[in-house]
Amino acid sequence: MTQPFIDFIAQSPSAFHASATVAERLEAEGFTRSISLDDGAHAPGGHLIVRDGAAVAWWVPEKTRPRFRVVGSHTDSPGLMAKPDPDVVREGFRQVAVEVYGGPILASWFDRDLTFAGRVVTADRTEHLVNTGPVARVPNLAIHLYRGDMPEIDRQVHTQPILGVDRPLLELAAESAGINAEDVVAHELITADAQRGEVIGDLLAAGRLDNLTSVWASMEAMLAAKDEAQDILVLAAFNHEEVGSASTAGAGGPLLERVLTKVAQGFGDPAEIIAGSIQVSADAAHAVHPNYPGKHDPTHHPLVNKGPVLKINANQRYASNAATETEWILACRAAGVPHQTFVGNNAVPCGSTIGPISSTRLGLPTVDVGVPLLSMHSARELCGVDDMDYFVRALTAFYAAAQ
Repeated sequence: MTQPFIDFIAQSPSAFHASATVAERLEAEGFTRSISLDDGAHAPGGHLIVRDGAAVAWWVPEKTRPRFRVVGSHTDSPGLMAKPDPDVVREGFRQVAVEVYGGPILASWFDRDLTFAGRVVTADRTEHLVNTGPVARVPNLAIHLYRGDMPEIDRQVHTQPILGVDRPLLELAAESAGINAEDVVAHELITADAQRGEVIGDLLAAGRLDNLTSVWASMEAMLAAKDEAQDILVLAAFNHEEVGSASTAGAGGPLLERVLTKVAQGFGDPAEIIAGSIQVSADAAHAVHPNYPGKHDPTHHPLVNKGPVLKINANQRYASNAATETEWILACRAAGVPHQTFVGNNAVPCGSTIGPISSTRLGLPTVDVGVPLLSMHSARELCGVDDMDYFVRALTAFYAAAQ
């Protein structure tokens, strides 16, 4: 299971690649991709739509109960986004002007081989996926040129990558897609660690584990559970979670609502059906860092390779409640999977997920869970090999409504 996941990460250097990779896999399994929602959205079988780096897929059983089981995740990861006019020349180096996307650990992006990946749109309005391969680095300042602690990173000045070839970025991007740079009208290109994921004993080191762990696990679980399912299964992999989800392809937008409403209309009152459904908001969780254990709550210590993490927050930074938590714990028990709980240290700010956003918009009961990570938002993160297997099994049991 680990190698297919590493392959998935390598095929998904951007949100646009991740959604396309999900679509390609599901189409190979018989799902039908649609350009728009139509009256056949509630027909038995697999359905799929892709929008701006987001993918929503749903499986309608032949004899279905009018109830959704949703696993929501996100396809985007923090990084450095190329600006509209990206080419800069300084001190004899060709560089790329970038804007910081999301909340990356900036120091982790230094001295790494970087690819620029994403999409370009040509004058005929066609979208093309592009991936330059390793072409850039953000070099550190040599230790000999400063004394004491390393200078604070200036997000504008110090994050601009150096290209290894004296060619414009868009020329490299267009070449990777087999098109002419002159035909490119607009682009969305982000850095990604060019190194493949590597297994280190019982651990997996790779870029974009937040949140490709959840995208891949939900895809594998849906395929494993669909033939025995009674409820309608939904995979919702959104874009733009790392910047707040407020977009047409984000969890704050109308995409999932439109799908659920259209499908539910074939069975009854959409609002009532959605209210009687359930969602797993699947996003990476914080494993206890052995060098910083005090950052965690002293009574809740999620560990790597000890099972998926249930995330709870009294101030609703996570959407879990006692009823939805019970559904998740029962799914883990049915799958024979260990489970853990994360609650924030009162003195340490807590992050959030798509869970509160989508559950509030839709009135959809939700539980927040995820694979425990170290180095979250680093260019290269760390998770447990066993945890990926546990997560797929638990999500499969959730989709199958196993008790």
